[in-house]
Parts: sequence; structure tokens; C-alpha cells
Amino acid sequence: MLPRRILTITAALGLLLLAYGAGAATVLLTSSSGRDGRQSVLDQAEQRISAQAAEPVSSAQLERAAVEGMLRALDDRWSAYYAPGDFARFQQVLSGSYTGVGVWVHRAVDGSLRVISVQPQSPASRAGLEAGDVLVSVAGQPVAGRSVADVVSQLRGNVGSSVSIQFRRGVSLVTARLQRAKVEDDDVSANMITPTIERLRIAAFTRGVGRWVRDQVERARNRHLGGLVLDLRDDPGGLLDEAVETASAFLDGGPVVSYQQRNSAPQVLSALGQGDTGIPLVVLVDGGTASAAEIVAAALQDRGRAVLLGSRTFGKGSVQAPSQLSDGSALELTVGHYLTPSGRSIDGVGVEPDVEVPANAPAAVFGQRAIEVLSGLTADAGSSGRG
Repeated sequence: MLPRRILTITAALGLLLLAYGAGAATVLLTSSSGRDGRQSVLDQAEQRISAQAAEPVSSAQLERAAVEGMLRALDDRWSAYYAPGDFARFQQVLSGSYTGVGVWVHRAVDGSLRVISVQPQSPASRAGLEAGDVLVSVAGQPVAGRSVADVVSQLRGNVGSSVSIQFRRGVSLVTARLQRAKVEDDDVSANMITPTIERLRIAAFTRGVGRWVRDQVERARNRHLGGLVLDLRDDPGGLLDEAVETASAFLDGGPVVSYQQRNSAPQVLSALGQGDTGIPLVVLVDGGTASAAEIVAAALQDRGRAVLLGSRTFGKGSVQAPSQLSDGSALELTVGHYLTPSGRSIDGVGVEPDVEVPANAPAAVFGQRAIEVLSGLTADAGSSGRG
């Protein structure tokens, strides 16, 4: 079993297109050393390309191309390769603070690179980027055929430096220049939507989110609030252990999620215990609610702890785990798939809400419907009892 702390839920896939031109002129090249049975085909290819190709290419470039080609063979858009240094910067994002423009992106089924969510008050937010926008180019380089990790590494950089991007929204092609900044942890917030109902917003499951939710729920219980709204809309996911701890805030033990790796028995991750099971709870979801956020929503729905309100979630139910290579680069491979407490797979299908509200409905509509649902839950609780 992989340690829970290194399991992350992210979205990336390296693409490498290798083409041979039909009708191209070729010459027969022979090697004076002959075939060396002790070398792998990859070693032989690297040596011959380095020595004989008309255009020079470094060994590092060839090694990276080989790794990305292997990932392409998996036909898995969530597996990723990180060049040396990129993985450390990616981990900074999951820690809640990094230098960049403030967007979460993923590779869509159609191959496009789409914005999942935009950090409030970030350079991307000020430039007008929105969830659903399609990235076309970054720093003058097209994003087509490149890995998510490679594109995202270009969006990051030193504070004060700038990067140009092109993105498509509908039929419009927009060009913007963003000045990179330190993007601080703004992944959680709380506000009262009525005198007795509080909204807890989670933008991503970065380090410390679970503890924050548990503290907020404890305060809500001490203040005798009438209900909570857990807002997971446009939440792209993050760290698995933070998702489990978040669900634990509302469950008194029992399963949160299970996952199965190849040739292994299913591993069940359970709630930490002593969570609040009494405060009425509504969870807001939409098509941008993905992976770790879906785990929380599905667990609370399966366990009968919350009413889900909104639209069907994204549908990412796979487990990624990172491992570093000898040169400091890293692979993040899909190693398994999740099941909800009732045994459902959300991969490719998402989570269906209990109460439908269109994703493009005004914020006031979501708030009003949540208040109505919570009022009904409070009335139901008041008309029944346990002896």
C-alpha cells in the first residue's frame, strides 16, 4: 500500500507524436561496432540518433522524449512526467503557496487544455480567465501536443516576471499578458449566508484544508448553528488525505473511500472519528467538482450525511502516485481507481446531485435553494427522535 500522504489527485498527460514521412529519402547507415546484445533498443536508438541525426539533440532531450512516449502508450491522460524541478514546484501548489498566475488546468477528453478553476485575486483572475476557457498558447508556444506539466511550468516563474497567453472562449480568441505573483493560500473561506447558516468554501484540497474544516465545524457546533453549506463547486481536487479529513469532520468513523491497486486487495480509508453528525449539511457541486472534491461529496451522499445540490460532477475516480527518478525528474502514474462507500465508481460518470440546480444559475439561486433544503432538513430532524 502506498503511504496515504503521497497519494495525490491531479490531472496531467505527456503527449509525444513520432512521425515518419512517407516517401522520404533514406540511406542505409551501418554501425562499425555491430549489434550489441547487452544494450536495450532504447540505448541503441539514443546512440544512433545522437551520432547520426542531421540535427543535434541532447541525451536529456532524448530521454525525456522516451519517457513521454512510454506514458503515451498508457493512453492515460492523468499520468504525467515532470522535468527536474517541476515536481517540486507542483508540490508547492499543493502546499497552498506558489509563484505563478493562479489557474488549475487539465487535459480534457477532446485533448484540449482547459481551465478548471481560477484563484480569486490572482493574475489570471485579474486578466479575466474563467473556468472552461481553453488554453491555446503560452509564452508564444502552442500547447497542443505538450504535457500539462510542461505547460504549467511555463505559467510559473519569478514574482514580477510576465507571460503571454492565448485562450479560446467560445468562438473568441483572447490574448492576455499576465504578471506572475506569489499566489497565497486562499483555498478556504467562510461566510454567513443567514444568521444561522454558514457557507464553507473549499477551492482546492491543499495542505491544511482538512484541519481547517474540522475547526470550522467545531465552532459551528459550539455556536449552535442551524446548518452548513459546503461549497465544492469548481474544486479540482488535491490531496487525498485532506479529502478524507474533510469528510471526517461530518462522520463518526466508517468508510470514506476505497481504492484498488493492481494485484492488491482494496484499501479502505476510514473517517478519523468523532466528527459532527448532527448539523444539517448541504454540499454544492458542479461539473468543475473533481477527484478529491468528488470523493468528499460522494462519501457524504452515500453515508446519508448530506444533500448534494447542483449539477453532475466531473467524473475523475483514479488514483495517482508520484515517484522520483534518478535525475530529479518524476513520474506520476495512475495506480488504481476509487470506489465510494457504497461501491460506486465515479470514474467517467461523476456524482449525480440530489437536487438539480444548473451550473450557470446565479449565486443567489444556489444560496436560496441551499437555505430551503437546510430548512427542510431541520424540520425533519425536529419531527423525529431517538429514544
